[in-house]
Amino acid sequence: RVRAVGELLANQVRIGLVRMERTVRERMNFQEEDQLTPQNLVNPKPVSAVIKDFFGRSQLSHFMDQINPLAELTHKRRLSALGPGGLSRDRAGFEVRDVHATHYGRICPIETPEGPNIGLMASLSTYARINEYGFLETPYLKAEGGRVSDSIEMLSAYDEDNYIIAQANAELDKRRRFASETVLARHRGDFPAVEPAAVDYMDVSPKQLVSVAAALIPFLEHDDANRALMGSNMQRQAVPLLSTESPVVGTGLEAVTAKNAGTVVKAERDGIVEYVDSEVIRVRHVKKGREQDENPFRAEEDEYKLKKFIRSNQNTCINQKPIVNKGDKVKAGDIIADGPATAGGELALGRNVLVAFVPWEGYNFEDAILLSEDLVKGDVFTSIHIQVFDLEARDTKLGPEEITRDIPNVGEDALKNLDESGIVRVGAKVKHGDILVGKVTPKGETELAPEEKLLRAIFGEKAEDVRDASLTVPPGVEGVVVDVKVSSRRDKGTDGGSKSALTAQVNKIKREYQDKIDAIRETFVNLVKDDLIGMKILEDVVDHKTDELVLEKNKRVKVSHLEKADYGVLARMRVEDKRIQQKLTRLVNMAAMEEAKLVAFRDSELDMLRKGDELPPGVIKQVKVYVATKRRMSVGDKMAGRHGNKGVVAKIMPVEDMPYLPDGSPVQIILNPLGVPSRMNVGQILETHLGWAAQALGMKVATPVFNGAKEEDIRAYLKKAGLPESGKIRLRDGRTGREFDQDVTVGAIYMMKLNHLVDDKIHARAIGPYSLVTQQPLGGKAQFGGQRFGEMEVWALQAYGSAYTLQELLTIKSDDIQGRTKAYEAIVKGDKDVEPGRPESFNVLVREMQSLCLDMTKLLRVENTGEDDEEEEPLEG
Repeated sequence: RVRAVGELLANQVRIGLVRMERTVRERMNFQEEDQLTPQNLVNPKPVSAVIKDFFGRSQLSHFMDQINPLAELTHKRRLSALGPGGLSRDRAGFEVRDVHATHYGRICPIETPEGPNIGLMASLSTYARINEYGFLETPYLKAEGGRVSDSIEMLSAYDEDNYIIAQANAELDKRRRFASETVLARHRGDFPAVEPAAVDYMDVSPKQLVSVAAALIPFLEHDDANRALMGSNMQRQAVPLLSTESPVVGTGLEAVTAKNAGTVVKAERDGIVEYVDSEVIRVRHVKKGREQDENPFRAEEDEYKLKKFIRSNQNTCINQKPIVNKGDKVKAGDIIADGPATAGGELALGRNVLVAFVPWEGYNFEDAILLSEDLVKGDVFTSIHIQVFDLEARDTKLGPEEITRDIPNVGEDALKNLDESGIVRVGAKVKHGDILVGKVTPKGETELAPEEKLLRAIFGEKAEDVRDASLTVPPGVEGVVVDVKVSSRRDKGTDGGSKSALTAQVNKIKREYQDKIDAIRETFVNLVKDDLIGMKILEDVVDHKTDELVLEKNKRVKVSHLEKADYGVLARMRVEDKRIQQKLTRLVNMAAMEEAKLVAFRDSELDMLRKGDELPPGVIKQVKVYVATKRRMSVGDKMAGRHGNKGVVAKIMPVEDMPYLPDGSPVQIILNPLGVPSRMNVGQILETHLGWAAQALGMKVATPVFNGAKEEDIRAYLKKAGLPESGKIRLRDGRTGREFDQDVTVGAIYMMKLNHLVDDKIHARAIGPYSLVTQQPLGGKAQFGGQRFGEMEVWALQAYGSAYTLQELLTIKSDDIQGRTKAYEAIVKGDKDVEPGRPESFNVLVREMQSLCLDMTKLLRVENTGEDDEEEEPLEG
């Protein structure tokens, strides 16, 4: 049974309510009767605490995977057997993880993570849905007496157990009867061949067995399951590229995926595009024939604001681009703007490139990949990544920290990109070490000499009391500042400048909403004035707020009444004509609702503005700086196709050195043919052949899963395109111009750049932080740590007998405190001789033993006399 988020949250809320009930009962027992008010009795904290805990700490509460639209969609369709009330990784056996017959059409047998969670995390199949009881159901077409009807029925695994079900690609004649005498079917995990009359149901589609990610792999049926698993998992790691391109060989599911992932912009109503730019699209609604507008107060124009260069959870870039032009007609549901990793409304995770499968000088040994330089020059695999750096100004014991441009001991050149408040300007190019936000922190009061005290008393000099605590760009980051967000408290100490800015913002919001409210009133007056003006009012109407008579009995209705009277007053106005009365009531109610919505939005916006931002306790101001980096393809980046064929870029070659086709066009990427046979993912070869033919014919191909192109079809397309039917051609070496010995498989393959980029992983350390106890350098890029020289590496040096190298590694390069300081001095002065001392880890061991009451002493052998005297000297920590 699947427990969705609503059910899990309801369980938590129930716990919270029980706790709240207990506190209410206790308070009722202890308090006086005259003090029993709801405010005194009810404490909502237990409920809010439980809900916060559920979203903040629950094992099933994840940070959304936002690398690309497919990752987002798959994450929302994920099923997990872990978490509270579920299994634990260690105790889950093989049976639980294995694929079962009842998974068919409900849980994907392919998409699951590699590693300890295999089989415990799964994905919903394409057409699966969860019924009201939490059971997974899948659709089938009803079949009776050998004829398949159009009616679709949803069956759970329990219901399906009793029926015989035919495959989706079983042949049917014109009358929808099974064409062959025996039909291959499924029944309780078995595959009997039965008579057509025995079949109860038929699959709706061949792809109903797999998940969305697996259904995006063309020729999936020709790939080994292990590689298909890698292929479907790696599509979720594809980085959205700067210029997108949908696959030449797809499965037909690309457009559906893009539309349902929620990253594209869809038209809400039919209409004509009135205005388009990079940030906004306006569509004027066009009514069909005599269509009545269900809400006349809705604006005629729908405005769609596009998201521009927004950071995703995984630091990729979310950017929407319009794909319609002014004057285009659009229908409701049409895609009018592309999102990240979409092209023309289709999912586009990578690029189509010309590939050759050939070993090349050992550079593509063990899955390495050779790229042509024109892919780098043409920004084919370039992506934009946005990183956020934040800084908080806190209230410390010594006084408040301050965000300022006035930083001690920093030259004017380092401050050139900062504005007057000390925050970097948007658009500035920054690199490692540049200041993003200037901050000073109060220093502890130091004892001053008498003359310093005198000078301070005369000049009031206070610059020495603060130290620089600015936010700088970390190593390895270079880019452009695209956004800056400043959050601050709106309490005491708000200066005049920010007060006037606040007033200006408040007035702007009020003006914007007032214009919308006035437009609603104008529409209302235009809709009712022809019917109402001159009509006799049947009853007096009093304004409840002011108690004054607004509409007098037997008077005639004027335009001023409609323009100025409150909607509550107009709702109580009575006229003779019943039809007009009904119309008036309907329109007044709609207009009042629309206005109430706008007022609520306005008030919440103003409230947020006046309150300021919610900051953690002790924080006065918080600044977030967003830096966008352009990442070109480089050696060390990971790439992959859709068939689990992954590799790392080993070399980027000049275009002129790449092998070229007889017509002179150089290939763009070289893969190793030895990566195919043992992996059994032949789908990539079929994709290569079909892609070559499709590109030559200038068309795109959809080859759905389990129902795709056959070998004969591919041969026919290659022949039609005038290409060799074998899909192989004789290439020439770009360096010598000589032909290769044998024909080479060439074609178009869809390759993706994965979110494992060398720029994020490369790391080098100079002098950096040390561990407190052992005094050894920390590990890891995040801590600016060193590289661990482990046990096995030591053996390698021992094998060569390199004693001095080993001694340096164990002392001055690691935890010999005096030694490393001396070594630094020696290097600076140009001396050669450095004497290593005693490692700190040895001192730690000595102290450990001393804590066990073992008296550790150092023995010195004195050799200046003839006798061997031994002298004891106590060890000092």
